[in-house]
Amino acid sequence: MTKYKRSIAATGHHLVSAAAAEILRADGNAFDAAVAAGFAGAVAEQTLTSLGGGGFLLARTAGGSQPAREIFFDFFVDTPGLGREGGDDPHFFPVSVDFGGSQQEFNIGLGSVAVPGILKGLLHVHTRLGRMPLAEVLQPAIELAQGHELNEFQAGFLHLLHPIMTMTEYGRSLYEPGGRYMQPHDTLANPDMVRFLQELPQDHGESFYKGDIARHVDQDMREGGGLLTYTDLAGYQVVERIPLKTSYRGRTLLTGPPPSMGGSLIALSLALLEKMDGGVDWGSGEHLLRTTALMREVETLREQGVCTPEALTSWIEGGKIVESAEHIRLFSRGTTHISISDKEGNVASMTCSNGEGSGYFAPGTGIMLNNMMGEDDLHPDGFHSSPAGERVGSMMSPSLVLSGDEVELVIGSGGSKRIRTAITQVLNQIIDYGRPHKIAVESPRLHWDGECLQVEPGFTAEAIGAVRGKVEVNVWQEQSMYFGGVHVVVPGQLGVGDPRRGGSVTVVEEES
Repeated sequence: MTKYKRSIAATGHHLVSAAAAEILRADGNAFDAAVAAGFAGAVAEQTLTSLGGGGFLLARTAGGSQPAREIFFDFFVDTPGLGREGGDDPHFFPVSVDFGGSQQEFNIGLGSVAVPGILKGLLHVHTRLGRMPLAEVLQPAIELAQGHELNEFQAGFLHLLHPIMTMTEYGRSLYEPGGRYMQPHDTLANPDMVRFLQELPQDHGESFYKGDIARHVDQDMREGGGLLTYTDLAGYQVVERIPLKTSYRGRTLLTGPPPSMGGSLIALSLALLEKMDGGVDWGSGEHLLRTTALMREVETLREQGVCTPEALTSWIEGGKIVESAEHIRLFSRGTTHISISDKEGNVASMTCSNGEGSGYFAPGTGIMLNNMMGEDDLHPDGFHSSPAGERVGSMMSPSLVLSGDEVELVIGSGGSKRIRTAITQVLNQIIDYGRPHKIAVESPRLHWDGECLQVEPGFTAEAIGAVRGKVEVNVWQEQSMYFGGVHVVVPGQLGVGDPRRGGSVTVVEEES
């Protein structure tokens, strides 16, 4: 049943949005479109996502004659090492990525690879909620893998990640053919990926997780100092979870449940915001002070363990929220996101990541595997400290905002540690300040990195001056992907793509 006159997709790349639109025009639903966009993103946004990474998709079905269903598909990575017997220290070393205003260190190599989930996750979502044949859903990604023009954003990301993309001879053959590194407007092709995707409708991922590809990966890992095993791949499972649900200003936020940490921290931020007094102008000195204090308080509470739904409930019911709100008053990574709604009212919010990539490609596939074991924010107890077979926690938080029983907003972001602050700031602007969605997404952001307040340009000197007396402040020269990439869809109405990460929106109008 048609509910809206338009279907909308907001993603981080115009070719990915076009892939979603192609499926929506062919009468696919939001979930077919999200899967198509997920595969297309693995080709066109190869520095941010990969079929060898991990992700989450929050789905809400249209309902109609049946009650709406809400499912949080967890296809994030597992810790590797099942069936592995000792061995030397893993192949694991640091690289530094300069975002232009702040540097962040990541670890790569075969020892940084966690058990990948995106491939199995996309296939699982398609089987559960899609309705188009898989071969048709894959076609946009296949065409992109045959060759597409590298845009300015992806070329810039490739420049940042040069040591990773060219770690192996295979990587150099893809991204540095003839000794010349890929530049904007070059044609990027991945023949192995074409073949892999063409075989997927019949194979359905069996070779990658349980067949020849898995065995080759296992051998490479054993010989090269990796931790990922055949047993890890063969045993990987997508988990369907109940979304975390919290209220805010008369609305309901659906977001990521554990082991995702990001959803609980967004809920914590909103719970604190709801206790704040109104009457503060957005962008004023008092607003920047309050936002900075909020981020610092949330980070302190996270360190104290208030980062699960149970701990959050106990904290609120114990009256601690008032104490934290008073503290605020007194103060006065690679990832991409896809938001989609279709004409029937189905919505999908999906965030996927390959970290920065490990530098290692699964043989014969053109797929670089992730470096999630080398992301410090995912391993607070230290690298390689968790037992094999555990689902790794994540800051990724694909979310929905409901007003009554209607979806008001589909939202999510990339950005590693900045995901929760980016989403919270956009929600704060839309819900509390009534700012237009486009302005809310494109306005300057803040991020407290634990030692310094990172600030995008666009705030007044007076407002920034009000904060300088409280904390160290670093004002960037321009907006940056460092501060996330929030892509928003209002079902049936509009979409906004974040320009920080090449945001692109496509609208498919219902034919009269």
